[in-house]
Amino acid sequence: MATILCVDDEPAIGLILEDTLARAGHTPIGARNVPEALRALQAGNVDLIISDYRMPGLTGLEFLQLIRQEGIDVPLIMLTGYATIEHAVASIKAGAIDYITKPVRTEQLAHTVAQALEFVRLLRENDRLRREVMEFRNERQIIGNSAIIRRLMQTVNTAAPTRATVLLQGESGTGKELFARAIHDASDRRDKAFIKLNCAALPEGLIESALFGHEKGAFTGAIKRVEGAFERAHGGTLLLDEISEMRLDLQAKLLRVLQEQEFERVGGSSSIKVDVRIIATTNRDLADYSAQGNFRQDLYFRLSVIPISIPPLRDRRDDIPLLASRFAVRVAAEMGKEMIGFDTETVAMLQAYDWPGNVRELQHSVERAVILSPEPVLKPHAFDGQRFGLTQRWSGPTPARAHAAISTILAESNGESRPTVPPGAVVLTSLNVDDAEGKLIARALDVTGGNRTKAAEMLGMSVRTLRNKLNLPA
Repeated sequence: MATILCVDDEPAIGLILEDTLARAGHTPIGARNVPEALRALQAGNVDLIISDYRMPGLTGLEFLQLIRQEGIDVPLIMLTGYATIEHAVASIKAGAIDYITKPVRTEQLAHTVAQALEFVRLLRENDRLRREVMEFRNERQIIGNSAIIRRLMQTVNTAAPTRATVLLQGESGTGKELFARAIHDASDRRDKAFIKLNCAALPEGLIESALFGHEKGAFTGAIKRVEGAFERAHGGTLLLDEISEMRLDLQAKLLRVLQEQEFERVGGSSSIKVDVRIIATTNRDLADYSAQGNFRQDLYFRLSVIPISIPPLRDRRDDIPLLASRFAVRVAAEMGKEMIGFDTETVAMLQAYDWPGNVRELQHSVERAVILSPEPVLKPHAFDGQRFGLTQRWSGPTPARAHAAISTILAESNGESRPTVPPGAVVLTSLNVDDAEGKLIARALDVTGGNRTKAAEMLGMSVRTLRNKLNLPA
């Protein structure tokens, strides 16, 4: 039931409107002119307006134009006379949702109001769904402004309009599926299906059926015909996740489908034509993997028409603050919790860590910190107990695992099997950060006999970072 504002300067018409609407279960509000109507609108909670066209002062059409200019989003039905149908046409063009001719018939009024309210409900539902779709697409948005991400997005936007197969390679947690969806969303297939099939997660005996479908009776338990991923992705995009884990015999069948764009269901005898764009992902170096005989080279070449390497998070540290903020704001909104952001020490700490689990690990760490922290600004101690080894006495933008590294180095240099530094303390050999870092690196190299790989591991940094700090060539 709705609250309906009735604007008419004739008391008799106003009574008819209000009585009819009340009998239909609505709540009518009467107004004799536009100023009264505006005051009623300012009070809020009006779902629909019924306004006479001819009134002293401002007309119904001028009233309609006024509320539209003021941004008042309330639908309006115009009352017009039989001899002035042009007024009805002008009202519809100006944005009225419908019109009613005088003399007012109660059945016509009730019917028109019911239609108008249903139309408004559908419009608002459509707006809500559109907002949800936009929010969903925003959730799938690739976050980052580093040079490497900008280059990747240029490649994505160039590849998207084509039918070329794309091979996305990168470590687990780098967001390969997100890039696959970005390619699909930027293509002319965006309104068609996006089907994902994880080649590593399906039991061996079901992969072929999952890809190509099966006919009824094709095997024990096949009680009906089932469409596979290729059929369901017709006209759209098929993501073959972890393609490197597919059996060699199925790789040959997949190659045929990619070349011919047709296949047969398991247990079937007729060919089925499809139009499917393939995107494949793997966390392996598929070129090396195929060279070792673990993956068909001809299929590798067919899949890697456009190869894209997704960088690990440690190679795009500039994006960490932006990613962390997005994750924090999202989980805080879900909890109804105030979230302002991160202090500078926390940002430095997050950027110092190598994130072996990549974006996925960062997301989970930030979400956990937001959930457990009572403060709107996340400080380093909000991440206590998480695996990258923050201590409560965090001293700045040195590597996040500095405490463990220092403890290990000192213990090994003393010939001990356990750290000599008490838990919770950070040992600094100088008040100058650069000087302390230099001495720490020198000590790590001394302990490891000059082995940069082991020294970097002790220091909680990558070999590349250590090499840069030592000003050594790649």
